[in-house]
Amino acid sequence: MKILFEEIRHNPLLWMLIFVPVVLLTEGLAPSDHTALFMLSVLAIVPLAALLSLATESVSEKTGDAIGGLLNATLGNLTELIIALAALNAGEYTLVKASIAGAIVANSLFMLGASFFLGGLRYHVQEYNRAGGRLHSALLLMATIALLAPAAVADIDLAQGEVMTHKLSTSLAVLLIIAYGLGLLFSLKTHKDAFASVEQGDVEKSAWPLGLAVGALLVVTLLVALVSEIFVSSVQQAGETLGLSAAFVGFIIVALVGAAAEMAVAFSAARKNRLDLSVSIALGSASQIALFVAPVLVLLSYVIGPKPMDLQFWPGAVTMVMIAAVTACFITNTGRSAWFIGALLVIIYTIFALTLYFVPPGTHGPV
Repeated sequence: MKILFEEIRHNPLLWMLIFVPVVLLTEGLAPSDHTALFMLSVLAIVPLAALLSLATESVSEKTGDAIGGLLNATLGNLTELIIALAALNAGEYTLVKASIAGAIVANSLFMLGASFFLGGLRYHVQEYNRAGGRLHSALLLMATIALLAPAAVADIDLAQGEVMTHKLSTSLAVLLIIAYGLGLLFSLKTHKDAFASVEQGDVEKSAWPLGLAVGALLVVTLLVALVSEIFVSSVQQAGETLGLSAAFVGFIIVALVGAAAEMAVAFSAARKNRLDLSVSIALGSASQIALFVAPVLVLLSYVIGPKPMDLQFWPGAVTMVMIAAVTACFITNTGRSAWFIGALLVIIYTIFALTLYFVPPGTHGPV
């Protein structure tokens, strides 16, 4: 515990952990103050995600960058998954779908771009194994194609179209999970030599023992679940008060807050010239959300949701995800990066955010 307290004392971001008891106390004393609960829950989730990243980094340092990136992406996605499960249980399907699409775009454009930018400010040119980036980009592109399929039944009469959409979405969910499993088998087993890191860069050993890291993961996951429930219960009313649509909150705010853990590790790795780890976290997380998290949420909606959820997104979301996937495929084809490439990716993400803010999706389309 002494190590954990020392980490909190020297890391200003972790000082924000004070907001965790504050939001829990506010929820008990003023449950109707949705705007305050929304803001406090966002402030509480960020340090919890950062603490989660420190624990996962301690574990992943015992592995290579490929497995380490997978571990960071998987455990980092716990925050987004917990938020999505809380929203799913509350029937906030617009928020769930927006957070799924937003997380894919944020990871493949903002996280990857900011990693390139921050690493490029320190190193003139950085290199990484393009095989990993190309694999995740290809999986992401395939998942985007799967998101386009439900639109094919959108024009069928309402009753029959809804039934067919749910059946198609369930089948696609199973297929995407199988594809994700095959991707893991390919990259971690049968062809793992092709995904070795180009350069380890500056590796710093973590002082966290394994027992402390695992214990921190369990406690932080529980706290994230509690805060996420407060966040979801207040987000709709707070969004209306602040003039934000549910789509914008899910696509931008939930995606960025939920990915805070992964971003902390990816940015730090890029600054240490460990770009393989950054690329693996950013694109690995994006492909994992598209191929595993989203399908699992579709299947779980039959159990914990008020009604089944489908994979039919509004056209703008599918377009943004498709552009992000194609851009990621194009960028990772060279295996080299510089700060300007990262700046371009961040600007593309900002264009999407501004578009969604000023022109939110209409209520007439599927969400």
